[in-house]
Amino acid sequence: MTTGLVSAPVFLEHDTGPGHPERTERLLAVEARLARSGLAQELDRLEARRCPPALLWRVHDRDHVERVHQAVLHGEPRLDADTTVSPASWDAALTAVGGALEACARVAEGRWTNAFLLARPPGHHAEHAHAMGFCLFNTVVLAARHAQDELGLARVAIVDWDVHHGNGTQHLTEEDPTVFFASLHQYPHYPGTGAASERGRGAGEGSVLNVPMAAGEGDREYLARFEGLVLPAVEAFAPDLILVSAGFDAHVRDPLSDTRVSAEGFRRMTQGLVDVARRTCGGRLVSLLEGGYDLEGLAESVEAHLEVLRDA
Repeated sequence: MTTGLVSAPVFLEHDTGPGHPERTERLLAVEARLARSGLAQELDRLEARRCPPALLWRVHDRDHVERVHQAVLHGEPRLDADTTVSPASWDAALTAVGGALEACARVAEGRWTNAFLLARPPGHHAEHAHAMGFCLFNTVVLAARHAQDELGLARVAIVDWDVHHGNGTQHLTEEDPTVFFASLHQYPHYPGTGAASERGRGAGEGSVLNVPMAAGEGDREYLARFEGLVLPAVEAFAPDLILVSAGFDAHVRDPLSDTRVSAEGFRRMTQGLVDVARRTCGGRLVSLLEGGYDLEGLAESVEAHLEVLRDA
């Protein structure tokens, strides 16, 4: 039993253009940090493979999937004000999803204790019919549906600590009582959703927990709410699998946030989730990289996150 680290060279080829914060150097910084520390050699590495495009239809409108594909084929780089594509973006996005599905399968089968997907583009802002916020397809929800439909894991908890609210994830799961979505995020902030009053809809009422964080708040405030609100709610849900939208842009150094979380704060949040996973679902946890745009802050936070997963 070990921790899986899933990545692929194609993630470095997704070109967002000059000056874009979601850039190739993010993954290079993480890889360099893991190599220097020796942690990379302690993990079971797997090269992700593309998923079939039809799998995206589980959560996305077919026209949206085709729109992204055509934008890549015809060199139309801008899907919205801040979401861009390049010739490799279609393969990168499909490979990110494929890597997430394989990570879930290996964890469900007991081949890995847990896993981390080091991929780009991120996914948690992508809605049923819209790409936005650097995200093309919602990788974490596609992983959740795969776990339910193919791996026999009926109840999935998604925990999102990216500094930006995972509007796409909430949008795609908020009517489903078999998926619990918890998010800590700066509020008000992009994309404008994530008020505490948003708790799910219809049959999914109560399946969403939004924990808005104020600008200037850091480890003390994050840990108080994470340990006092998020962890008990996830444990009460009793999931069969925990997925983490692991954005590290709440870090104190990050240029796209005003929160002040440290790498040690992310370490403690990871440890809390690992402990809950051990008690509720045999330790099954798969973490997916979302945001994190200061290279040093991202690299040190991912290292702390993976150290906890390795030791689980």
